[in-house]
Amino acid sequence: MMSKEEREEKRIARQEAKLERLNLKTNEKFMEQALKEAQKAYDINEVPIGCVIVQNDKIIARGYNRRNTDKSVLAHAEIAAIQEACKKTGDWRLEDCVLYVTLEPCQMCAGAIVQARIPKVVVGAMNKKAGCAGSIINILQMQQFNHQCALETGVLGEQCTQMMTRFFEELREQKIK
Repeated sequence: MMSKEEREEKRIARQEAKLERLNLKTNEKFMEQALKEAQKAYDINEVPIGCVIVQNDKIIARGYNRRNTDKSVLAHAEIAAIQEACKKTGDWRLEDCVLYVTLEPCQMCAGAIVQARIPKVVVGAMNKKAGCAGSIINILQMQQFNHQCALETGVLGEQCTQMMTRFFEELREQKIK
């Protein structure tokens, strides 16, 4: 027979598991929206990176990579979404938002995320060559800064990786032709 404490521990464990499943579904729902933004970049022959920023379970900003189109090194998905979110909220601090991005942020974007005080970042695919959320360095969680972000990686990672792989395969094929 279980003690009262054991029953309570099991109840809490079930509740935590339920919350974790809900969180995963929420993360996947918003990462799907970030993938739609990445598809916009893909459609204009840009590296397919997409981003959405969520506040109170609603998307308040979207962005996708437009570096070649805009001829600007600053035209990253995260920067576009952060700019839009700041305009919508009327504040440079995005302290109650979550940022979803299909590819691990670079150093510029990771720095902007920290500066915007975004408390949580959800990443699809990691970027071994330029990622600054754990691959090369983890700017988002450096204790030396006055703000750190919670980080979740691998959400719809396979879909995010497949889109990038397909894009670069097609790009190589175009160069051969």
